[in-house]
Amino acid sequence: MINRIIDAIRPVAPAAWRIEERKEETAELFFVKKQLDTRRSKDVTYYTVTLFRKDDAGRIGSTAITLPPEIAWNDLKKKLADACYAASFAMNPGYAMPDPVQAAAEAKKTPLLEKPLAETAAVMSRALFEKDTHPSAFLNSAELFVERKKTRIVSSEGTDVSWTGGRVNGEFVAQCKEPEDVEIYQDFSYDDPAPEALSALVAETLSFAADRARAQKILKSGSYDLILTGANVGEILSFYTGRSSARMIYPGYSRWKKGEAVQEAQEGFESLSLSLKASEPFSEEGIPMKDRVLLDKGVLKTIHGSNRFCRYLGEEATGDYRTLRCDNSGSLPFEALKKAPCLWAVTFSDFQMDPMSGYLGGEMRLAYLIEEDGKVTPVTGGSVSALLLEKQGQLLFSKERYVSARYEGPYAVRIPAVSVAGE
Repeated sequence: MINRIIDAIRPVAPAAWRIEERKEETAELFFVKKQLDTRRSKDVTYYTVTLFRKDDAGRIGSTAITLPPEIAWNDLKKKLADACYAASFAMNPGYAMPDPVQAAAEAKKTPLLEKPLAETAAVMSRALFEKDTHPSAFLNSAELFVERKKTRIVSSEGTDVSWTGGRVNGEFVAQCKEPEDVEIYQDFSYDDPAPEALSALVAETLSFAADRARAQKILKSGSYDLILTGANVGEILSFYTGRSSARMIYPGYSRWKKGEAVQEAQEGFESLSLSLKASEPFSEEGIPMKDRVLLDKGVLKTIHGSNRFCRYLGEEATGDYRTLRCDNSGSLPFEALKKAPCLWAVTFSDFQMDPMSGYLGGEMRLAYLIEEDGKVTPVTGGSVSALLLEKQGQLLFSKERYVSARYEGPYAVRIPAVSVAGE
């Protein structure tokens, strides 16, 4: 099929082209409570073709289209011709294409890539329900997807790379009916089978659902030391991946420069050490990817991003990363990090970290108010907001760790004097 696409591209004569072939196998399980309701499997192949067009001034436009393998020859030629024409309407300053690479990456030796997908799905489904033993909360429904992908990228510059990867992801809903009927939605994603991490996430979410059912609307407006945990810590730290990206720096949205301190810790607090983790050996542009140091004790070490924006800045094209690792070992055990008084916010309607402004915030569905006398009260309602740039010098992390496909690092962070709008 790749050769057919190349043959069809030649008459169109774009300035450059790239073809991505992706073969996906999936095992999908859908549960209602603990009962398996639906089982599905897929084995599909599709092709993404990106065509580049250059004008007389050297500007470049591009368009990407997705093609099924069974497409007829005349339809294939027409779609490619239409795509090349469409590329002429979004012209950008010129840049060089990615350097050619020819390699077949070795597949990681993990159960996800070596064993039948159904076997991995069985392991993760057992982990999903292993902790579904809470006396008042239960899993209302769940979906589990085990994926394995074989990718090949070929380009007009001579790139020809291939590799195999995979992921386990899904979602579940925890419910508690008394004294108030509430549900908490939770998604999950792992690059490798992680049954222990999934079981722990289920147990924690069930506990949160039970506490949300009895939470009170008594939180007063004011300033609180805020504790965030799990994926919310990764959301906070995504500020640093956003502001250090070539896509943000080139247009001037971010003024960060390599070698400069972008986070300075006050005495007694933690300087950030962050890494970009390569979850796949090549990017979608065929750029070789490797783990890179993003921040070393608060100093920016890497500007990262797609070929186009890195070329504009004169930086090495790194590819786009999706996994951030925080290498801080943590100052305190989690129980010590929750030293009273503080507010531990665990679930939000929509928690966000804005990389443009640096503001973080969200409306709380469940939080724990920890008072001076040690009293812990589940509370609901109210919202938090803070400017991370004002707080980043006073961060404390837990020694306990958290692992997912998007974030690896300390389980918890404590941020001082965060504004809370309550009753």
